[in-house]
Amino acid sequence: MYIAMNRFKVQNGSEQAFEDVWKNRDSSLSEMKGFKEFHLLRGPINETEGYTLFASHTVWASQEDFLAWTKSENFRAAHRNAGTSKVHYLGHPQFEGFSVVEGA
Repeated sequence: MYIAMNRFKVQNGSEQAFEDVWKNRDSSLSEMKGFKEFHLLRGPINETEGYTLFASHTVWASQEDFLAWTKSENFRAAHRNAGTSKVHYLGHPQFEGFSVVEGA
């Protein structure tokens, strides 16, 4: 199993717009081989730096299935309008990928 996460620093005041983008997106993840589940996670507010931390969290059967998603037309379509919303980010998303340690 493979878990793929992107961390987003969303400028304070843009949280609802960010959540709305995810809630209203046209997702085709469920059509992809190996896709298991998706969660959007809201993390802590960093008052000092002016952002709320979010993470997109997907679970895949394998890293190969995830990589196939990133090279697919479905991926390109899902990210086609990235950056056109009214959400203000502090920096680019930070990707983190994890292989699950079976039996642990």
